Amino acid sequence: MTTRGHCLCKKTRWEYTGEVTWACYCHCDDCRRNCAAPVVAWLGVPLKNFKWLGDAPKTLESSKGVFRHFCEDCGSPMGFEADHYPGGMHLYAASLENPLKFEPTFHVNYQSKLPWLQMNDDLPKYDGTLLHAPQDLSVYNS
Repeated sequence: MTTRGHCLCKKTRWEYTGEVTWACYCHCDDCRRNCAAPVVAWLGVPLKNFKWLGDAPKTLESSKGVFRHFCEDCGSPMGFEADHYPGGMHLYAASLENPLKFEPTFHVNYQSKLPWLQMNDDLPKYDGTLLHAPQDLSVYNS
């Protein structure tokens, strides 16, 4: 199965084959600020199954070993890679061609959730990052 996504202007696009490794909501300050949103929905895929299409994204090293990819023309956030998540590409669920198919299964950095944001789901809520979840969600071996 091939899944595709794109930025607002559709100049920067991506695709991956296979299944997602994980899908979640992140409440951390960095993700919120990067997207100017109260929460960010993510999916993780093995980097070996991922490729950029169209114009390559611009990349910002937002902190040491953390790389945020975005469209150079329209500025849409597209993806995230980090040295502490080797072999993985994190993609913004809102950039999916068909975001209706996105199904998050947990929350991360829940202790940072904005108090005015109401999310009334029964998904597991982890206070830390993917690295601190009960199962090792940082492994991309699909």
